[in-house]
Amino acid sequence: MFEILAKFFKFSGEENSKKFKLSIGIGLVEALASAMKIPAIMYILMGLIEGKSMGKYIFGSLIIMIIAIVVDVICKRISSILQTEGGYNASAFMRIKIAEHLRYLPMGYFNSNSIGEIASVTTNTMEVLGDVASRVVMLTMQGILETTMIICMILIFDVRIGLISLLGVIVFFVINSIMQKAGKKDSEQKVQCDTELVNQIMEYVQGISEVKSYNLLGKQAKRLNDANDACARINTKMELVFVPYHFLQGIVTKITGTIIIVCCAAFYINGTMNSVYAIGMSVSAFILYSSLETAGNYSSLLHVVSVCVDKANDILALNSMDIEGREIEPKSHDIQLDHVSFSYDKRKIIDDVSLSIPEKTTTAIVGPSGGGKSTLCNLIARFWDVDEGEVSLGCINVKDYSMNSLMNNFAFVFQRVYLFADTIENNIKFGNQEATHEQVVMAAKKACCHEFISQLPDGYNTVIGEGGATLSGGEKQRISIARAIMKDAPIIILDEATANVDPENEKELMEAIDALTKEKTIIMIAHRLKTVRNADQIVVIDKGRIVQQGTHNQLMKQEGIYKRFVDSREQAVSWKLAND
Repeated sequence: MFEILAKFFKFSGEENSKKFKLSIGIGLVEALASAMKIPAIMYILMGLIEGKSMGKYIFGSLIIMIIAIVVDVICKRISSILQTEGGYNASAFMRIKIAEHLRYLPMGYFNSNSIGEIASVTTNTMEVLGDVASRVVMLTMQGILETTMIICMILIFDVRIGLISLLGVIVFFVINSIMQKAGKKDSEQKVQCDTELVNQIMEYVQGISEVKSYNLLGKQAKRLNDANDACARINTKMELVFVPYHFLQGIVTKITGTIIIVCCAAFYINGTMNSVYAIGMSVSAFILYSSLETAGNYSSLLHVVSVCVDKANDILALNSMDIEGREIEPKSHDIQLDHVSFSYDKRKIIDDVSLSIPEKTTTAIVGPSGGGKSTLCNLIARFWDVDEGEVSLGCINVKDYSMNSLMNNFAFVFQRVYLFADTIENNIKFGNQEATHEQVVMAAKKACCHEFISQLPDGYNTVIGEGGATLSGGEKQRISIARAIMKDAPIIILDEATANVDPENEKELMEAIDALTKEKTIIMIAHRLKTVRNADQIVVIDKGRIVQQGTHNQLMKQEGIYKRFVDSREQAVSWKLAND
């Protein structure tokens, strides 16, 4: 139990841990105030039973009770505030810490499984730790503190009854320890089920158009329902596992209380305890075990807290790229790849590639699907680290740059554009958070999207759906280009930015790309002939290797992938339906 408590405090961060520890310190005072009920009761009994100075004893008892209640209320309020702040701040702190850590993980980590895992940890797990965990931890600690203080108070009045009470507490916690071990496996399964449920919800929502299009509602809904049912089963199972132990704990407290009352009666009969102490110690037994049962019931969830902490720590323990570079502003933006190799899951994707990309030139990367084109661009921008060889920018290894100073040199326009659930203006300003509205409008005009933005109900303040769901593909692409224009980075990477654009939007999109790429170093992955043929150099990638390299005219004189690529495109353009 105490190991889990220490783990939670360490996980919460230094500042929040201080709040929890201060809350425990205040809880100790609160527990002492609660334990003062015993001398208050003893004072009243002395006045009632012995009949001497009844007013003095009752007045003394009243003073003790008032002080104890006031202290208890004040301490409980302060302690609750500290617990709440510590819990929610710890949750927020860890969400930010996880998000910062994810920034520096290799892109290969992010797939459908990992996204569900991350979503579960940052939502369910952090919610448990921010709300439930802090309450469980603090209520358990408070129950232990109050029980300890009450036993100490009983020992002051009668050592024999104190030892009996202590023995009952020991038996109680032995059962509690067995209960926690019994629930450990189920706690792990509960968190796994929660993660799988989040995975299924995300898959269902993200793929809803395909599900409806292919009439897969029953099948997909079944998977979601199965995950939901699994969560219900494991939660029910956990409760059923704990019920017998809670029952045993209750039996121990009741039996121990009964033993205390019988012993008090026996001690009174044989003359070793007066009537005041006999009644007072009997009443104390009920006060003692009410706090203990609260601690025992909540402590059953401690292993859930432990598993949640472990899951968050597992993400933070993932090996990130070495980002402790220097703040560097390169003198030139020449890019050099020197015998670069890279593997993912033991499969070699880039194999001994050497390539030079001079500043302010356009390099087109073409080749069969799966040949390594996108991976090569990811290595240049250091989304992954190379296994062998070196990537340099301005004759400096990209690993020597701090991540922020390296990213200052790159802007990206991807085939699949992601826009955030925010205003259009804020989505464009991601390229420059300090930009004015006038600068945003200027970038939008260059990207050929000012016109359609102006026609929206709220113009630049129109809030778009998550992922840009309320915009067409071409509109999203142009906003993405406006974002890149706003960043004004010297190197532009275009990853098949025009691949899925309809003919109506193509002209405007090409104009937007022209505005973006003026006087820049351009690296483009493209399948369209018109975006490739005017490049300063064309690099053909197949099976992770450069198989051809040169200008359009040079490569057209060679038999190979590029010539076949061009011929197939020209045949597709010239193909017409025959007349009837």
